[in-house]
Amino acid sequence: MSFDLNAAIRRIPDHPTPGTLFFDVMPLFENAEGLAYCSTQLVAYSRTQRAGAVLGIEARGLILGGVIARELNAGLAVARKPGKLPGEKLSQSYELEYGADELQLHIGAIAPGARVVVHDDLLATGGTAEAACKLVERSGGHVAGVAFVVELDFLPGRERLENQGYDVHSLVVFDSERMA
Repeated sequence: MSFDLNAAIRRIPDHPTPGTLFFDVMPLFENAEGLAYCSTQLVAYSRTQRAGAVLGIEARGLILGGVIARELNAGLAVARKPGKLPGEKLSQSYELEYGADELQLHIGAIAPGARVVVHDDLLATGGTAEAACKLVERSGGHVAGVAFVVELDFLPGRERLENQGYDVHSLVVFDSERMA
């Protein structure tokens, strides 16, 4: 099965800040073939990593995170922005290319010793994914891999994560901020 991911991903200039090109995966997810292709590929990667759990990162990482977890017959934990999760949680701050933010994870969402695939839609600077990985490790889990639909190769995300010892997998890689 193959699918043209490049053609299905919309580019939106000057979002969320002037000078930033936003790679929007929602048109890809709105296409049944595109959604099936991404799901199949990410599940296959997660199986090779022997993942027993999935951590989906808010917001778009939750869409396929649930699909991956279901296909693996595994649990889904979620990393969300502050104020979204009730109860006891761990927090991890991180830097973005255009500011700072924080992720939170329910305490107990990751079982100690669990092999976890961390999933998000896009890898840019790697700050969000690194924060999610730290939450997995602080919970006693092991990061089996970090999986993305899109990777922006002109930003240091892959290098940042690989330097931390994480295995990185992306379905499509963009090497510049070209519109097409």
